[in-house]
Amino acid sequence: MTHDVIHPDGWLPAKGYANGVLSKDGTLYIGGQIGWDADKQFVSDTFIGQMRQALTNIRTIVETAGGQVGDITRLTWFVTDKDEYLAAQAEVGKAYREVFGKHFPAMSMVVVAGLIEDAAKVEIEATAFIG
Repeated sequence: MTHDVIHPDGWLPAKGYANGVLSKDGTLYIGGQIGWDADKQFVSDTFIGQMRQALTNIRTIVETAGGQVGDITRLTWFVTDKDEYLAAQAEVGKAYREVFGKHFPAMSMVVVAGLIEDAAKVEIEATAFIG
């Protein structure tokens, strides 16, 4: 096998996808994370609460793979409401720094019509290099 599936201890099983896939070269691909916890329960119905949880999930997956936040090289954000995101810029920055500190990888943001989980307001996928 040329890769390992990364699944944090205590998380409910991922059905039909992997939370993370670590290639033998150290590249960690993290599937889109939304604002739910290890039990697949949404922690908040606000953009900020869901964003914070999605980033926390990403951090947990990276740490499970043996890395740290500083190893994250890319984030792609999918948001369902551009106006809600823009209106919360100060809170976005604060919540981001609470989880990732002052580490700012390459990022893209895409506004989408919806996500698979109807209650989700944001989904974030990531790539990291575990050296």
